[in-house]
Amino acid sequence: MNDKNQPIEFGKQDASYSAAGKIEGIRKLVDSFYQYMDRLDEAKIIRAMHPKDLTVSSDKLACFLSGWLGGPRLYSEKYGSISIPMIHKHLSVASAERDAWLLCMKHAANDQPYHESFKKYLLEQLFVPAERIRQVSK
Repeated sequence: MNDKNQPIEFGKQDASYSAAGKIEGIRKLVDSFYQYMDRLDEAKIIRAMHPKDLTVSSDKLACFLSGWLGGPRLYSEKYGSISIPMIHKHLSVASAERDAWLLCMKHAANDQPYHESFKKYLLEQLFVPAERIRQVSK
């Protein structure tokens, strides 16, 4: 709830970015996300799709999420334009891989001090690009 006891409208302006803790909170989310990818058996296949050193992958995901959540468009500033489905097109992503990615993100979101309504919103919204990646996968 905001100061006027009205529900926060995630997806409007920078409400989602702020709810995620801005870039600092997003980086914590991403760090936790990759820790789950390293630990969960369900994520072994998707972890193998990433480089051993996750430094650049972590930065790219955090930068992408910043702009995607309504904050600064750090990804385009640092890495250029992006089409999430197209940069993942070369990977073999079926429903199991999509779901493993979302499971890691769910665990990571649960580790954050986010309001429950934002966690729910975030995971629902992340399903969209995850599904688009699955759809264009080889």
